[in-house]
Amino acid sequence: MRAFLKTIGPVRKTYEAGLRTRLAIRQLRLPHVDAAKKVSLYAKERWPLRALLRFNAGVRAVSAMTHRWQFYLQWNVGAPPEWFDTFIAQHYSWRATGLSYGWERGIFNLLAIRHGARVLELCCGGGFFTRQFYAARASEVVAVDFDPEAIRFASRYNVAPNVRFELCDIREGMPDGLFDNVVWDAAIEHFTEAEIAAIMSGIRSRLTPDGILSGHTIKEKADGLQHPEHEREFTSRDDLAGLLRPFFRNVQVLETDHGERVNYYFWASDADLPLPDALSTYVRP
Repeated sequence: MRAFLKTIGPVRKTYEAGLRTRLAIRQLRLPHVDAAKKVSLYAKERWPLRALLRFNAGVRAVSAMTHRWQFYLQWNVGAPPEWFDTFIAQHYSWRATGLSYGWERGIFNLLAIRHGARVLELCCGGGFFTRQFYAARASEVVAVDFDPEAIRFASRYNVAPNVRFELCDIREGMPDGLFDNVVWDAAIEHFTEAEIAAIMSGIRSRLTPDGILSGHTIKEKADGLQHPEHEREFTSRDDLAGLLRPFFRNVQVLETDHGERVNYYFWASDADLPLPDALSTYVRP
């Protein structure tokens, strides 16, 4: 394994730099009082910091390569999974494609989540956004998904003290209790309109009076669904808002256009919504 790693350019340079660093530190003759400070300055200005920079570059290169292999095996060999491991985007596809829309969903959902909020996340998948975005702001996050493999993955790799992952098919029920926020992200398109109506009733009964539903979905292409497994994609912001308005007094829909893909981000509540009034196209007077 060591011989293989040395064939990777950044790793080899890091190893060689580490040898030079150890030799240089052995040769230092420092006064006892200032030794720690001088060693720290030396580490920052000379080989140790450079070695770390090169080593970390090597780690990122290896991580990108292995996540690329993971993506290929999961999405190009046999049946694809029901959920996407966002660590692939973090370590490989973001850099490979230069497309940043993968992170918009976490940021835009956070606009609606106050510090100390109690959050219910529907269709959480592998739990990346649960742990990396919502857990840092919420007092508690209850995150559910119907896929046992997704819940196993989330419970192993995206755990946090204030996060609880549960196996749950939201067409049949949801965790009990009241929540300040319900996040239904990248999932509404997987349900029929009849299923969405039933799920909305469950969401309404679990939101506090000023609670907010938020999430995102994608725009339907002119020639049909972007993904054949989707049940309901949306042709416009009005189309999506029209589906939400029967259940909530105020609805906001924001569009981001990335060329090959158009995303719709939505917030719905009977109370105030996070975006300025200028963007609140669908707020009722």
